[in-house]
Amino acid sequence: MEIYLVAAEASGDKLGASLMAALRKKDPSITFSGVGGDAMQARGLASQYPMSDLAVFGFADVIKSFSRLKRRINETADAIVSRRPAAVVLIDSFGFSFQVAKRVRARAPEIPIIKYVAPQVWVWRQGRAKAMRPYFDHTLALFPFEPEVHRTLDGPPCTYVGHPLLEDLPQLRGGAEERGRREQKPPVLLVMPGSRRSELHSLMDTFGSAVALLSEQHGPLEVVLPTLPHIQAQVREAASAWRVQPKIVIEEADKFAAMRKARVAIAASGTATLELALAHVPHVGAYRVRWWEAAIARFMVKVKMALLPNILLNERVVPELLQENCTVERIVATAAPLLESGTARRQQLEAFERLDSILATPEPPSDRAAAIVLELLTKYNAKLS
Repeated sequence: MEIYLVAAEASGDKLGASLMAALRKKDPSITFSGVGGDAMQARGLASQYPMSDLAVFGFADVIKSFSRLKRRINETADAIVSRRPAAVVLIDSFGFSFQVAKRVRARAPEIPIIKYVAPQVWVWRQGRAKAMRPYFDHTLALFPFEPEVHRTLDGPPCTYVGHPLLEDLPQLRGGAEERGRREQKPPVLLVMPGSRRSELHSLMDTFGSAVALLSEQHGPLEVVLPTLPHIQAQVREAASAWRVQPKIVIEEADKFAAMRKARVAIAASGTATLELALAHVPHVGAYRVRWWEAAIARFMVKVKMALLPNILLNERVVPELLQENCTVERIVATAAPLLESGTARRQQLEAFERLDSILATPEPPSDRAAAIVLELLTKYNAKLS
């Protein structure tokens, strides 16, 4: 039994690899094809083309990459129709996934198509939920409130499987002895400026100046900056101008080790803020995009808060410094109290404790996702027979 998977970026690649492992655990006879990165290839996937061909971020990048993306959409759909896999799992990248699903459903309607990571219709473009219904048989959600949102918006069946970070909790938190490092001097300051080149361009200088000012005001800091291999050159070049030099780490294990010891963090808005919250690291979230992208977002975005921990807690616990508020002075003013054992720090830590019950799942997320994929296959096989 062959399952065709497509991942478009690093987070999706990790998600796909975990799903592959969980599926194989349930049925060792399953084989895989599709598109993925290093993690999925390590699980035995021979990627149809480099996953990097699908890595586009922001409106400008999509326009610039339009012809390449259109070609890859057609090639992916052609491969699926030709191979006739038992199921298709399209991970992340809603625009690409939607176009592939439309083409496959038109030419091979018998193939079940699963969307792994429900599009965030609760943020913007709510019409995507209903638009998915003819082309996707099931949607797997990372957040517990999403199935009800998709049901209300008349989307395809949607199930909460759990956020993949839940499987990383032992590495994020460690033991009491390691967490005790958070009380020692100099404090560990974690800096996470994002994984996209546009984010680095926008945030690295600001974060570097904030680190310098924070060090001037509060004494020596041990600064750690986790990044990814494909952007490490850009990170190292930008960080070389920082007055306080960070320790740059590439491996995920080193990032987790830094989180277990970090006293405070400054992070770009995104999954990193949820990682930090689950690791119980008080932090400040900041973000800045081009003025015209911000104008579009303000017009279209439906949520009142930007950071995932705040959205899940329904409370603005973590400071959100966005656009004109993303300044050196504001970052320092909000991060400095978190270094001390006062109210600001205690409020975040107490709120982060509540996330465990909000996100709790009865089994690991990848196992739940694999079970739903196999349940769907059983239903479709019964129909065909």
